[in-house]
Amino acid sequence: MIEYLQFILAPQVVNGLSLGMAVVLMALGLTIIFGLLDVINMSHGEFYAAGAFASVSLLAIGVPFWLMLLLVPLILLPIGFLMEVALIQRVYHHKDRHILTLLLTFGVATVLEDVYKLIWGPNPIRPEAPIGGAIEFLGLILPNYRLFLMAFGGLLIVGVMWLIYKTSFGAIVRAAAFDRDMSASLGISVKRVYALTFSFGVAIAGLSGALLAPIYSAFPTMGKDFILLAFTVVIVGGLGSIKGAVIAGLLLTQVQAISSLYIPPVWTEPLVFTVMVLVLMFKPAGLFGGLKNG
Repeated sequence: MIEYLQFILAPQVVNGLSLGMAVVLMALGLTIIFGLLDVINMSHGEFYAAGAFASVSLLAIGVPFWLMLLLVPLILLPIGFLMEVALIQRVYHHKDRHILTLLLTFGVATVLEDVYKLIWGPNPIRPEAPIGGAIEFLGLILPNYRLFLMAFGGLLIVGVMWLIYKTSFGAIVRAAAFDRDMSASLGISVKRVYALTFSFGVAIAGLSGALLAPIYSAFPTMGKDFILLAFTVVIVGGLGSIKGAVIAGLLLTQVQAISSLYIPPVWTEPLVFTVMVLVLMFKPAGLFGGLKNG
């Protein structure tokens, strides 16, 4: 029993945690965007892929890993800002804005996927893990990069929650989410807040892609693979809930990692969706409230 826990179950838990941190980062961007803008961003996965490809290109020209982690979100911030200002703001006040934003972001996702194929080709590109080697802990071999991913991802998650709940910017974001008209009457530039929030969510997605590229490679359709899981996390946690996205992300990736020991890999994703259905049957709003409630 001890050997089973040590050599079979524990590695899957570690893999689930490392994947969970990156999925949570991606889901945080989705839930912040939905909680404030009420926009279902179908192109979020492609910005995750953009971060992965940007990291591959930066590392290929000799940019140090730590500088790359800083540059990737800085590159994606203005891209997200321009997309929100040039495209999404145009349909906010339309009566069918939910359908229009969904179709608009889906179209952007399709275009970006083809752009990635033209620039980087259809084949996966896997950069070398910047932190090699492994450590032994209680007889368990733990890859250093996965440990770094868990630690760094945890710090980023704490940082995002601090930004939203403990800073003046976060207070402005939550105020605009609660009552757009009242916020505007108090002198808050709601349009600018919306654009900054959207670009912030995009930057988080890109950073998540940069962190996961050494593990899962960078390829044009990688956004589709993660966007379904990220949306599932957002729905289970509660639309717009940051705390819910964190807990649901770690929970669902553990379900996926541990279940792969007992069932064929092709069934792990349906199992995750089954968990989502069960949660919604008993708690239709998800595990927690929205951005306004945490």
